[in-house]
Amino acid sequence: MPKKNQKAPQSNELDVAEFFTAIDLIEKEKGIPKGYMLEKITLALVSAYKKDHPDAGENIVVDANQEKGTVRMYLKKDVVETVDNPATEISLEEAQSKLPQAMLGDVISIEIKTRDFGRIAAQTARQVIVQGMREAERGMIFNEFSSKEHEILSGLVTRIDPRNGGVSLRLTSGSEWTDAYLAPGEQVKGEVYMEGMRLKVYLVEVRSSTKGPQVLISRTHPGLVKRLFEMEIPEIHDGTVEIKSISREAGSRTKLAVWSADPNVDPIGACVGPKGTRVNNVVDELKGEKMDIIKWSEDPAEYVAAALAPAEVISVTTLDDGKSCRVVVPDDQLSLAIGKEGQNARLAAKLTGFKIDIKPASAPQEEEEPVVENEEA
Repeated sequence: MPKKNQKAPQSNELDVAEFFTAIDLIEKEKGIPKGYMLEKITLALVSAYKKDHPDAGENIVVDANQEKGTVRMYLKKDVVETVDNPATEISLEEAQSKLPQAMLGDVISIEIKTRDFGRIAAQTARQVIVQGMREAERGMIFNEFSSKEHEILSGLVTRIDPRNGGVSLRLTSGSEWTDAYLAPGEQVKGEVYMEGMRLKVYLVEVRSSTKGPQVLISRTHPGLVKRLFEMEIPEIHDGTVEIKSISREAGSRTKLAVWSADPNVDPIGACVGPKGTRVNNVVDELKGEKMDIIKWSEDPAEYVAAALAPAEVISVTTLDDGKSCRVVVPDDQLSLAIGKEGQNARLAAKLTGFKIDIKPASAPQEEEEPVVENEEA
């Protein structure tokens, strides 16, 4: 008497309808093209068959026809008089039993029923298909986020590392998403992050790795400030006003040099906005970081003087090396020009590319002394 609730033996028969339904679903949900998945399925079936039949060599052919809803595998065999390799050769007598018009020297295709696949072969097929899906997803994620390099993305904080304060974020772009890590060195000093909060970050670079795309992000990069101004100020977005240079000490102060080819446009006024609304929106996003917006100039002396704002400058003298300059300021402006811990002068130097030597007006103006290089005895 048969036992009740006895499980039917699992079949290794290829469920074609299920395969094509899965492919349609994968394309719809993940955007992976059907052709790509069919190619991977073909490779999977060939790999699975070779696992149990290594002598078959390259004689395996798979025909996946979505329109007809069929997936068939064939083994090509040479019709020979004497069979030396049964995996790739067939006798004339056996060939004619399958195809009466077969002759010596012909190549005939013999269909392989998928039920012949063993357990290992089926596992191999599944693994190749899953791997193909992963590769396609990684490729799509890499392409999507690579196109967003040097842009601002909004991410959701998913975890904060209690050991070093590193922040894990989930970034979304189009229909793709990926996880990224905001390292402590890329965080603004003094900012507090919490799980569940949304955070704008600058996408520095996307790298390809064995575990998938690696997205490098930052909150300290000067590019973050540039993109925030582009988002906030239409004149920068459309090119009427151009950001020529940025120097930044994240969380504390940033200097921007702006310029416009249109003489009717005030580049500084455009950035500041009515009653300072435009620049204040950027400052708010950066949690109160101070902004010095100055006008860029082709004249080095004029440019350096403007870069030292808010300090007043009496004179700027460029030195012979073309990379240094001496600046004279009123005595009561010296500390303002240098800034707290030298920050103002340091940012001005980064902004202009000049090494800046600041002197008070009361200091005697000494002539340049020749630089003597150390000579070996």
